[in-house]
Amino acid sequence: MELLEGMLQKDKDEFKRICNRLLANCFLCKGNVTNKSDYYFVLKYRERFREYLEVLGYRLEINEEYGVIQLTNAQNYNRLNLKLFESIILLILRILFDEKKRELSVSDEVIVNLGDIQDKFLSLQIRDKMIDKTTMRNTLHLFRRFQLVELLDRDLANEESRVLIYDSILMAVRVEDIKQAYERLELYRKGKRADEETYENETD
Repeated sequence: MELLEGMLQKDKDEFKRICNRLLANCFLCKGNVTNKSDYYFVLKYRERFREYLEVLGYRLEINEEYGVIQLTNAQNYNRLNLKLFESIILLILRILFDEKKRELSVSDEVIVNLGDIQDKFLSLQIRDKMIDKTTMRNTLHLFRRFQLVELLDRDLANEESRVLIYDSILMAVRVEDIKQAYERLELYRKGKRADEETYENETD
């Protein structure tokens, strides 16, 4: 491949591996210790990554302030349609991220627990009982796959179990997305059925 000419074979192998990782997971976060070297590798070869991924119809977005790399698709391919309660949990994570970040220094990690998520859910007055454990567990594992969160404790049935929220949440749920989510929540409050509501979030 001409694009990789002049690179060491080791770097060529890394380039291919990281491209596949981005295509599968959408985000790379400097704050994730397992991704940190991949993040800096992309910065080193950013123009080659951009050129290669652009051929496939993808756009590489690099936000060095957040320490996040995101892959998006201009043709809207490979989009993930979230169920309503997955969307609500994503919105709650973004809200909690903003609230916690105001209390912390810039470099501090944002960690919440499951009780924080449930409390925020109840405060939205969508329904008068908490999110069921299966939905919570499956949703958090989904978001972990996309590098939005890290699960710091195994027991996701315990309200004290901690969730680390990565800065990638700022790119996954932008300001306009929050407004749109609130509009959908309002529709749900007015009596629309949950299985009729989906909220599309771009993760690829």
